[in-house]
Amino acid sequence: MKVDWIIRFLLCVPLVYACSSSAVSEEISEETIKKDWAIVIHGGAGNFDSTDFTRQQIERYKTELQSALDLGKMVLSEGGDAVDVVEYVIKELEDCPLFNAGRGAVFTAKGANELDASIMDGRDLNCGSVAGITNIRNPITAARAVMDHSPHVFLSGPGATSFALETGLEWADSSFFKTERRWNRFLELRGEEMAFFEANPSIKKFGTVGCVVLDMNGNLSAGTSTGGMMMKRHGRIGDSPVVAAGTYADNSTCAVSCTGHGEYFIRAAVAHDLSARMGYGGQTLVEAAEEVIHVKLVDMGGEGGLIAIDANGEIHTAHNTSGMFRAFSDSEGEERVLLFK
Repeated sequence: MKVDWIIRFLLCVPLVYACSSSAVSEEISEETIKKDWAIVIHGGAGNFDSTDFTRQQIERYKTELQSALDLGKMVLSEGGDAVDVVEYVIKELEDCPLFNAGRGAVFTAKGANELDASIMDGRDLNCGSVAGITNIRNPITAARAVMDHSPHVFLSGPGATSFALETGLEWADSSFFKTERRWNRFLELRGEEMAFFEANPSIKKFGTVGCVVLDMNGNLSAGTSTGGMMMKRHGRIGDSPVVAAGTYADNSTCAVSCTGHGEYFIRAAVAHDLSARMGYGGQTLVEAAEEVIHVKLVDMGGEGGLIAIDANGEIHTAHNTSGMFRAFSDSEGEERVLLFK
């Protein structure tokens, strides 16, 4: 009897192992499905909802986001490079007066436009940033010029503007960036003391544009561009041009672009923290993004959001504000354009 029991047990072991192995294989294959390409863009976050906009304004924002998304999709589906796509898409958003980046940027307390941008290549962690530039039509292209054509990572002010012009980038008169909507808002607020704005940062919408991409070669890239905070002090720099705070890309983990109250994103090193949680902490993209935005940042008192893609093309957006303009698409046919919660 004892021998028969042992024989029956041994005969069953291969079957049990085979069933277990099959289940594990299926689970692993589902988790590691890699998309051919993926893209996410954002147009800023803030505490706003549909009641703050007319129906026509909402439709226009959706149209402009879709247009930028379609450009990225077209280049990616044809095998385009991730860094190129990030630059092309952000240039499209910078040229749109609806967004606080490039044309349509908000004004400083002195009534000027000071523009910031950064871009990063996940292949080798190469990156470039510019801050406080003027008279360059597309700050994101200036940031890429720093990355591609200089030994530096970060240039600011007149030096960054001069470098961009030296590399042949398009000059733009300051009037190019001025829009009636932003200027009227500046005129409305300029009578307030600077202390009022520093004590009430929520009065300033967190307008920024960004793009994160996974291309067909498995490369990740991220970029962010902004006009900063309305009525900011002359020379103030937020998180958008700060690599590891507002922008980060690493092929081994993810690509991230942030938007929000920049001072908090800098203190928390939000973009790099998300990548580190994945690379060293073993968290998934979703786990890391949710914990950074809804726990770490909230505990600090910071507001804003982020968009991200991991090495397999998994897409996630997270924000602790009532609204964040965002859109995404991938090679599997998943696509959305969203403005509010």
